[in-house]
Amino acid sequence: MTDTSAPTAQPIRAETIVIGVIVALALAAVFYVMSQRQQALRSSPLGMDGLQLWLTAEGGSAQTFSGGWIVDPYNIGLLVVPLHDTQLDRESPPAVTQQQLLFQQDEIDLDWESLLSKLEEVPALIVLPKWRSGMRLTGIAHPALLVDGARVDTILQDLTGTRSIRLNRSRQVFTDLPYTAVDGTVLTSQIYVAQLFDGTDCDPIIGSGKTTLLASCPTADPERTGTVLILSDPDLLNNHGLRLGQNAAIAQDFLSGWDDNGSVMIDYSRDNWFADMEEAVVRDRTWADLLRFFEPPFLALWLGAGVMLALAIWRSFRRAGPVASDATGVAGKMQAIHARARLMRLTGQDGAMIGDYASARIAATAARLVGPGHARQIGEERAFLRFVARRQTGLSERLDAALSRLRALPARVSPAVAIHHIEELEQILELIANDT
Repeated sequence: MTDTSAPTAQPIRAETIVIGVIVALALAAVFYVMSQRQQALRSSPLGMDGLQLWLTAEGGSAQTFSGGWIVDPYNIGLLVVPLHDTQLDRESPPAVTQQQLLFQQDEIDLDWESLLSKLEEVPALIVLPKWRSGMRLTGIAHPALLVDGARVDTILQDLTGTRSIRLNRSRQVFTDLPYTAVDGTVLTSQIYVAQLFDGTDCDPIIGSGKTTLLASCPTADPERTGTVLILSDPDLLNNHGLRLGQNAAIAQDFLSGWDDNGSVMIDYSRDNWFADMEEAVVRDRTWADLLRFFEPPFLALWLGAGVMLALAIWRSFRRAGPVASDATGVAGKMQAIHARARLMRLTGQDGAMIGDYASARIAATAARLVGPGHARQIGEERAFLRFVARRQTGLSERLDAALSRLRALPARVSPAVAIHHIEELEQILELIANDT
């Protein structure tokens, strides 16, 4: 016969939980290492955080972006994309030795399709790679640390669709190229071991012909991406090159012309985070998802909670303030004290009344010193004297002497004598309360 009983639920094994935790920790570690590497790259000589600070200080609108949230493309005037990958769509192997780390050519692996989709959304400036990781790690710009020119040629050819386009690296230590500013002023860019390209088929902005540094070039798919700005040498804009020649002034003059359409965004992200305005917004949740929590059996819970709330509100209106406490015992004790004091005054027993007064004042001072909760421990006369003796020996002796004289008074004394002893007691108690 076939067993038609429902299968029993298998408990989660401990090994599965351990493996899940290990995988989660590994993913978190990878994300942390990648973010730290990108942050180190951005603030290094190869990064462009200095460009963002410079443009902002000059009154421009500039920001850096690492991904993580959707961006409105209509607020971007120009997208600056620094490439730190010489072989797009190919994962670079991790460095094993220190020498491999110094001579690795790819810092951040990028996706070619994501790059093209960005060019389709907003005007972009592509900054070609130039330096290996050793330049960032050592801070030394040595020609031996230049990336492979053939790889950069491939990027240029795939980007423009022109197979004859090539890089041309200058043999001079520094190369000076003129730039005409918006107001007609001629500025001079200075590049160390300049990496130029053949901009014959492009519209040059800095340089010309085979010594082009910055130009507007048609892309391989003009119907999709149109034209793109290409900067062959990142040392014009990066932290290393901004301090050379008049590079900073050129960057400010050229990039500020794009502020009218939005801010300049320096994009370090690997994916396309631009919102697609033509795509309809698909809502994952509807109001029906919320309303089902008000259907049975949840409806009974909501009704019960509503009744309890209504009862609490009704009770709050019925009673103004807290429940009155029973103060009959306290009131009776105070009436007894006042009656006894009145009888003692009528019979002229001021001396006996001073003794009760002294006991009450000592209890009140004890409560003032240690609080009402602990006043019982030192509220009695002998205990209070021991308490004061541990802190002020002189005051303890004075209080003991004053109490002895007060206790020795006869039952009937004159008002002047009673007031004198009361004033002496009050002075000592005030000193105790203030000095201890």
